[in-house]
Amino acid sequence: MFIPKLYRSEDFDLMKEIIRENAFALLISSAEKIRATHSMMILNEDDPENMYVETHISRANPQAKTLKNGDEVLCDFLGAHAYISSSWYDHMNVSTWNYEAVQIHGTVQLMNPGELYQHLDKLTSKYENFQKCPVMVKDMGQEFVEKEMKGAFGLKIIPTEIFIKQKLSQNRKEHDFQNIISELENSDENGRKIAEKMKLIRK
Repeated sequence: MFIPKLYRSEDFDLMKEIIRENAFALLISSAEKIRATHSMMILNEDDPENMYVETHISRANPQAKTLKNGDEVLCDFLGAHAYISSSWYDHMNVSTWNYEAVQIHGTVQLMNPGELYQHLDKLTSKYENFQKCPVMVKDMGQEFVEKEMKGAFGLKIIPTEIFIKQKLSQNRKEHDFQNIISELENSDENGRKIAEKMKLIRK
């Protein structure tokens, strides 16, 4: 990911927020050929000094048939994003896009059955907790879960490089910056979120 210095962030709390709120991300690999799969991801923080990404894809997926221990992959997370119209400036300029993103380059460690079970349990709990009638992995029965697990390919991605990008019109003068915020506040949910993020960087 290309990150000009102005937009580069070293804020790992921001990274965690982006991953947590945008967990349906892209798993990209280049073994044999470039492949990409949207998959649910979760950041394992059991050891804060050695965080890693957990995910799983279908064993029937061609990507699963090529990945092995030690392979390099890329996890791509797109956070809030919004179109910025050239009409919002007080001078002639081009339109652009404001956004937050995280890319994690890492090496693959294949999950064993026990790790896959724990991964699915954590992932299910994260989203079922908000349902009216939550169904947790433990409610499904060991036999059923183990049968379903045969179709899942679990992966741990151990980070080798982490890139955090926060492009929020930092290069704009104050008048244009505030006008962009005003316009975004009257747009959609993503736009309003970007507006709030912009306010935080110029308190």
